[in-house]
Amino acid sequence: MSKILAFAGSSSPTSINHQLILNISQRISDPVEVLNLHELEFPMYSIVKEKNGIPQNVKFLYEKIVEAPALIIAVNEYNANVSGFFKNILDWLSRVERKFFNGKKILLMSTSPGQRGGASALEYCKNQFPRFGGEVVESFSLPQFYENFDSEKGVIVNEVFDLGVIDVVTSFSQQIKV
Repeated sequence: MSKILAFAGSSSPTSINHQLILNISQRISDPVEVLNLHELEFPMYSIVKEKNGIPQNVKFLYEKIVEAPALIIAVNEYNANVSGFFKNILDWLSRVERKFFNGKKILLMSTSPGQRGGASALEYCKNQFPRFGGEVVESFSLPQFYENFDSEKGVIVNEVFDLGVIDVVTSFSQQIKV
Protein backbone atom coordinates (compact mmCIF):
# COMPACT_ATOMS: atom_id res chain seq x y z
CA MET A 1 0.00 0.00 0.00
CA SER A 2 1.27 3.46 -0.89
CA LYS A 3 1.93 5.91 1.89
CA ILE A 4 0.62 9.45 2.18
CA LEU A 5 3.55 11.79 1.60
CA ALA A 6 4.14 14.56 4.16
CA PHE A 7 6.73 17.32 4.17
CA ALA A 8 7.37 20.88 5.26
CA GLY A 9 8.52 23.44 2.72
CA SER A 10 11.37 24.61 4.91
CA SER A 11 15.14 24.42 4.64
CA SER A 12 15.58 24.66 8.42
CA PRO A 13 16.62 21.57 10.40
CA THR A 14 14.62 23.01 13.33
CA SER A 15 11.54 23.85 11.27
CA ILE A 16 8.40 24.44 13.30
CA ASN A 17 6.36 23.43 10.25
CA HIS A 18 8.19 20.10 10.23
CA GLN A 19 7.26 19.69 13.90
CA LEU A 20 3.63 20.31 12.93
CA ILE A 21 3.94 17.71 10.15
CA LEU A 22 5.20 15.13 12.66
CA ASN A 23 2.25 15.84 14.96
CA ILE A 24 -0.29 15.60 12.15
CA SER A 25 1.22 12.47 10.60
CA GLN A 26 0.71 10.61 13.90
CA ARG A 27 -3.01 11.43 13.77
CA ILE A 28 -3.59 9.87 10.35
CA SER A 29 -4.74 6.26 10.36
CA ASP A 30 -3.23 5.57 6.92
CA PRO A 31 0.54 5.03 6.60
CA VAL A 32 2.44 8.31 6.23
CA GLU A 33 5.97 8.86 4.94
CA VAL A 34 7.53 12.06 6.25
CA LEU A 35 10.29 13.59 4.14
CA ASN A 36 12.79 16.09 5.50
CA LEU A 37 13.30 18.39 2.53
CA HIS A 38 15.96 20.30 4.43
CA GLU A 39 18.17 17.21 4.05
CA LEU A 40 18.00 17.44 0.26
CA GLU A 41 19.83 19.99 -1.86
CA PHE A 42 17.98 21.83 -4.60
CA PRO A 43 19.98 24.22 -6.77
CA MET A 44 18.37 27.58 -7.48
CA TYR A 45 16.24 27.15 -10.59
CA SER A 46 17.30 28.85 -13.80
CA ILE A 47 16.79 28.05 -17.45
CA VAL A 48 20.57 27.65 -17.76
CA LYS A 49 20.67 25.03 -15.00
CA GLU A 50 17.63 23.29 -16.46
CA LYS A 51 19.55 22.81 -19.73
CA ASN A 52 21.98 20.65 -17.72
CA GLY A 53 19.10 18.39 -16.73
CA ILE A 54 16.70 17.98 -13.83
CA PRO A 55 18.58 17.50 -10.53
CA GLN A 56 18.35 14.05 -8.91
CA ASN A 57 16.68 15.38 -5.74
CA VAL A 58 13.96 17.02 -7.83
CA LYS A 59 13.37 13.71 -9.65
CA PHE A 60 13.34 11.91 -6.28
CA LEU A 61 10.70 14.26 -4.83
CA TYR A 62 8.64 14.13 -8.02
CA GLU A 63 8.57 10.31 -7.92
CA LYS A 64 7.56 10.37 -4.23
CA ILE A 65 4.67 12.71 -5.10
CA VAL A 66 3.58 10.51 -8.02
CA GLU A 67 3.60 7.37 -5.82
CA ALA A 68 1.64 8.93 -2.95
CA PRO A 69 -2.16 8.64 -2.82
CA ALA A 70 -2.40 12.03 -1.03
CA LEU A 71 -0.16 14.75 0.38
CA ILE A 72 0.24 16.65 3.65
CA ILE A 73 2.24 19.84 3.18
CA ALA A 74 3.15 22.48 5.75
CA VAL A 75 4.43 25.75 4.32
CA ASN A 76 6.52 28.26 6.16
CA GLU A 77 6.20 31.99 5.63
CA TYR A 78 8.82 34.66 5.05
CA ASN A 79 7.74 38.26 4.52
CA ALA A 80 4.09 37.32 3.86
CA ASN A 81 4.99 34.74 1.22
CA VAL A 82 6.29 31.18 0.92
CA SER A 83 10.01 30.74 1.49
CA GLY A 84 12.38 31.03 -1.46
CA PHE A 85 13.41 27.44 -0.71
CA PHE A 86 9.88 26.11 -1.23
CA LYS A 87 9.14 28.34 -4.23
CA ASN A 88 12.34 27.03 -5.83
CA ILE A 89 11.16 23.44 -5.31
CA LEU A 90 7.81 24.26 -6.92
CA ASP A 91 9.64 25.85 -9.86
CA TRP A 92 11.79 22.76 -10.38
CA LEU A 93 8.89 20.33 -10.03
CA SER A 94 6.88 22.28 -12.61
CA ARG A 95 9.74 21.74 -15.07
CA VAL A 96 9.50 17.96 -14.64
CA GLU A 97 5.74 18.05 -15.20
CA ARG A 98 3.54 21.16 -15.16
CA LYS A 99 0.73 19.32 -13.34
CA PHE A 100 3.12 17.55 -10.95
CA PHE A 101 0.44 17.22 -8.24
CA ASN A 102 -1.69 15.34 -10.81
CA GLY A 103 -5.04 15.24 -8.99
CA LYS A 104 -3.55 14.66 -5.53
CA LYS A 105 -5.71 15.62 -2.57
CA ILE A 106 -3.75 17.83 -0.23
CA LEU A 107 -3.97 18.72 3.44
CA LEU A 108 -2.26 22.11 3.55
CA MET A 109 -0.99 23.59 6.81
CA SER A 110 1.15 26.38 8.13
CA THR A 111 2.41 27.67 11.43
CA SER A 112 4.52 30.61 12.52
CA PRO A 113 5.50 32.42 15.72
CA GLY A 114 3.13 35.24 14.76
CA GLN A 115 -0.59 35.71 15.21
CA ARG A 116 -1.43 34.95 11.58
CA GLY A 117 0.17 31.49 11.63
CA GLY A 118 1.59 31.75 8.12
CA ALA A 119 -1.81 32.65 6.64
CA SER A 120 -0.31 34.51 3.66
CA ALA A 121 1.82 31.52 2.62
CA LEU A 122 -1.20 29.27 3.11
CA GLU A 123 -3.32 31.46 0.82
CA TYR A 124 -0.55 31.59 -1.78
CA CYS A 125 -0.42 27.79 -1.89
CA LYS A 126 -4.21 27.45 -1.99
CA ASN A 127 -4.15 29.56 -5.15
CA GLN A 128 -1.08 27.94 -6.72
CA PHE A 129 -1.53 24.23 -6.03
CA PRO A 130 -4.56 23.83 -8.34
CA ARG A 131 -2.43 25.27 -11.17
CA PHE A 132 -0.11 22.32 -10.61
CA GLY A 133 -2.99 19.82 -10.60
CA GLY A 134 -3.45 19.59 -6.81
CA GLU A 135 -6.69 19.79 -4.87
CA VAL A 136 -6.43 21.40 -1.45
CA VAL A 137 -9.24 19.58 0.37
CA GLU A 138 -8.42 20.84 3.88
CA SER A 139 -6.21 23.50 5.40
CA PHE A 140 -5.16 24.60 8.86
CA SER A 141 -3.12 27.45 10.27
CA LEU A 142 -1.61 27.31 13.76
CA PRO A 143 -0.77 30.80 15.04
CA GLN A 144 1.75 31.63 17.76
CA PHE A 145 3.55 28.32 17.52
CA TYR A 146 5.65 28.73 20.66
CA GLU A 147 2.58 29.45 22.81
CA ASN A 148 0.37 26.76 21.26
CA PHE A 149 2.80 23.87 20.69
CA ASP A 150 5.00 21.93 23.11
CA SER A 151 8.10 21.07 21.04
CA GLU A 152 9.48 18.65 23.64
CA LYS A 153 6.29 16.56 23.64
CA GLY A 154 5.39 17.27 20.01
CA VAL A 155 1.81 18.23 20.85
CA ILE A 156 -0.56 21.14 20.37
CA VAL A 157 -1.29 22.46 23.86
CA ASN A 158 -4.13 24.83 22.97
CA GLU A 159 -7.31 22.78 23.23
CA VAL A 160 -9.25 24.86 20.68
CA PHE A 161 -6.52 24.49 18.04
CA ASP A 162 -6.11 20.80 18.85
CA LEU A 163 -9.85 20.27 18.28
CA GLY A 164 -9.51 22.16 15.01
CA VAL A 165 -6.72 19.83 13.91
CA ILE A 166 -8.83 16.81 14.83
CA ASP A 167 -11.66 18.11 12.63
CA VAL A 168 -9.34 18.85 9.69
CA VAL A 169 -7.55 15.49 9.92
CA THR A 170 -10.85 13.60 10.19
CA SER A 171 -12.27 15.40 7.16
CA PHE A 172 -9.06 14.88 5.16
CA SER A 173 -8.98 11.18 6.02
CA GLN A 174 -12.59 10.76 4.89
CA GLN A 175 -11.99 12.64 1.64
CA ILE A 176 -8.97 10.59 0.62
CA LYS A 177 -10.87 7.34 1.13
CA VAL A 178 -13.56 8.36 -1.36
